[in-house]
Amino acid sequence: MTPSPPAAATAPVYGKIIRNIVPLLFIGYVVSFLDRVNVGFAKLQMASDLAFSDAVYGFGAGVFFIGYFLFEVPSNLVLARVGARLWMARIMLTWGVISCLFMFLGDFRWGGMAQGLHLTDAEFGFYLLRFLLGAAEAGFYPGVILYLTYWFPASQRANVIALFMTAVGVSSVIGAPLSGAILQFADGLFSLRGWQWLFLLEALPSVLTGIAFLIMLPDRPSAAKWLSPAEAAAVTADIQAEDRSRSRATLVSAGHAFTSLRIWIFALSYMTGTIAIYAVSFWIPTIVQNLGIPPGDYFRVGLLSMIPWTVMIIVQVIWARHSDRTRERRWHSCAGNAMAAIGLAMLAVWPQSPVLALTGLSLVTAGCGCSVVTFWPMPQSLFAGTAAAAGIALINSMGALGGYIGPMLIGQIRTANHGDASVAFIALAVIAALGGILVLVASKGLHDQTAEGGQRVRP
Repeated sequence: MTPSPPAAATAPVYGKIIRNIVPLLFIGYVVSFLDRVNVGFAKLQMASDLAFSDAVYGFGAGVFFIGYFLFEVPSNLVLARVGARLWMARIMLTWGVISCLFMFLGDFRWGGMAQGLHLTDAEFGFYLLRFLLGAAEAGFYPGVILYLTYWFPASQRANVIALFMTAVGVSSVIGAPLSGAILQFADGLFSLRGWQWLFLLEALPSVLTGIAFLIMLPDRPSAAKWLSPAEAAAVTADIQAEDRSRSRATLVSAGHAFTSLRIWIFALSYMTGTIAIYAVSFWIPTIVQNLGIPPGDYFRVGLLSMIPWTVMIIVQVIWARHSDRTRERRWHSCAGNAMAAIGLAMLAVWPQSPVLALTGLSLVTAGCGCSVVTFWPMPQSLFAGTAAAAGIALINSMGALGGYIGPMLIGQIRTANHGDASVAFIALAVIAALGGILVLVASKGLHDQTAEGGQRVRP
């Protein structure tokens, strides 16, 4: 007898998957983002200790994304080959160690390497470690996006991505007051500055989480001990059926992904969002301190820096659920970019007003969060086979370049204008608005794979 095909997975099965893998991925992204942006708080002490200008800090914050860009596509292709468990554990362990090394920035001596580039030892070490941190972390976020395609059909993915993406906000809600407290209250302990304690204490969770990934993360539904064989087969069948339903109209190889004009437009749109969010992320502590916070009151800076990220957490989950319910992506994503553009314009016009500046920051974080969680299901609907690993990494690599451009832009303009970043925020607002237009262009005629039926589109 021919065996019956597995039944479609039920909502309780997907609920079980969410409970078992999303919290672990969430924790991984929390500690990842914390190690990525805690330099924004460290800068409040470190810049004066190591004689860093705003331009030096902005370039160092952004050069992280050069390493990220160069190694992201190879990292995602390796993940697809060796499995998420081993590769994500490797990523987290290496970035935890590198993040810890930042506490020794004032002690490294680079000799001719630094002098040949007309840099101080501290500047050279800062740039080098930021580059290596980006190279070590490359592949984690796009790897998670790819990994989720092994477990969830497109109809549920925006909500799951939103649950995962709230880690950005949670990391900052937790990390902002924690970082401020470490700077203020650990300063001088055992003859170490607060920023040195910051890098040490916030690197340790990455190492521990990497070990947890190695022990607890299953590569595929078939490897999950908490799913029955029938449940695992049903989930796999759902994903395979979805792939078959779109395979004739999608990109099925890495080469197809790299030569698709639509994917490149998606990538440019995604890059505009990362320019905006990382420009703000790395400068929020400085922006908040400039609202009249007394020098040295780092804990208050941390508390106020929580506000934009708290707004982001709440709004992006509601936004993603509405998008899943209405099965509409393109206008949801475009509207998020518009929200961010308005917030950036407010920062340019009212940089010294505590209420309006914090409102602007909240619109930027919420808008970028809303845009990204409804963005990914659109290009993902074009992928099948190996194109998924390459295409997702390609788009996120372009986003990595945005992470380099945003912080550096603010740093250069602040240095040139004696601390005034208004021109930078106007430029960033225009870039965010352009991203909304690009996502509409890229998604034109693209039938949402979460909807019934379907139509073929040119990739």
